[in-house]
Amino acid sequence: MKAIVDADLCTGCGLCVDTCPAVFEMNDAVAKVRVAEVPEDAVESCREATDNCPVEAIRIEE
Repeated sequence: MKAIVDADLCTGCGLCVDTCPAVFEMNDAVAKVRVAEVPEDAVESCREATDNCPVEAIRIEE
């Protein structure tokens, strides 16, 4: 599974980083993915971060 952040949509709220720091980090004022593949132990929190993104800037590729 792979997570992708659309930097054009991201508002930099940091919710994804708070929810799933194993996958997301802040870079300047936007979030970015820090791993190529989502670790198994972070799948649930990554899905939660995706679902809770207020601007739908995160998508998941299975």
